[in-house]
Amino acid sequence: MRLILLLLLLALLAAGWWLHAPDRPRAALEAAYAAPPSTFLELDGLRLHLRDTGPRTAPALILLHGFGSSVHTWDDWAPLLERDFRLIRLDLPGFGLTGADPLGDYTDARALAVLAALMDRLGLARAHLLGSSMGGRIAWRFAAAHPDRVDRLVLMAPDGFASPGIGYDAPPRVPLLLRALPYTLPDRLLRASLAPAYADPAALTPARFARTRDMLLAPGVRRAIVARAGQHVLERPEPLLARITAPTLLLWGAEDRMVPVANAQEYLRALPDARLVVLPGLGHVPMEEAPAAAAAPLRAFLGAP
Repeated sequence: MRLILLLLLLALLAAGWWLHAPDRPRAALEAAYAAPPSTFLELDGLRLHLRDTGPRTAPALILLHGFGSSVHTWDDWAPLLERDFRLIRLDLPGFGLTGADPLGDYTDARALAVLAALMDRLGLARAHLLGSSMGGRIAWRFAAAHPDRVDRLVLMAPDGFASPGIGYDAPPRVPLLLRALPYTLPDRLLRASLAPAYADPAALTPARFARTRDMLLAPGVRRAIVARAGQHVLERPEPLLARITAPTLLLWGAEDRMVPVANAQEYLRALPDARLVVLPGLGHVPMEEAPAAAAAPLRAFLGAP
């Protein structure tokens, strides 16, 4: 029996060593992924990874990425938008090359405070605001809290309503598998978690997969993701959505398997001034799958020539 237990222990140790995935050195990641126009801005205790391009006299458009993503999700959109907009995109606290928040605070309230501080630092009294998925929830919550600072609001498959396993007014239970994230990141599991974001499997290219994996391996990011999961408390959205005064575009991939397009009806009922555009044949990240097709209704809504 002792021999069997010893062999099992050795097997577990070997498996742990084989699956172990340490953080990648920050210098190497910044060399690979933070070339110009990337900059870093000391803001509210954070070293914020930021890209700020386009004419300074053009209307400002701030882009907020989704859960587990980074500024790079907008790379294919940038050339289509920065001619007509001052295009501002950032790695939200806890993600990408911004990395862990020294305060350890990953609540929506903290994200809203950082966004307001960024607008103040950049001298922006108002801006258009666009958010994808989790970034969509942060965007609409900012528009509800600061209606005087948002000209037009674009929500791409936003979250914010209760769903199986995520209710209101209480943090969800953090799954054991997620608690293991800071120590391991098997390619097979990561690929399986990313695949539903794309209607066309070919859109998850080797380069896109490698970049996403590297951003998750940035120092402190995986621990921040676990902390965020434990801190997230979902409030009932209807009273907040009712405060939004900005005209709102809901932009949704028809084949979204992560946040189904049927969820748009909840937002259409709750928002005072909203319209829906469904993008046929596209999934959860249309700006990556079909940049031009996804940018066309956005540009029309924002009044770009």
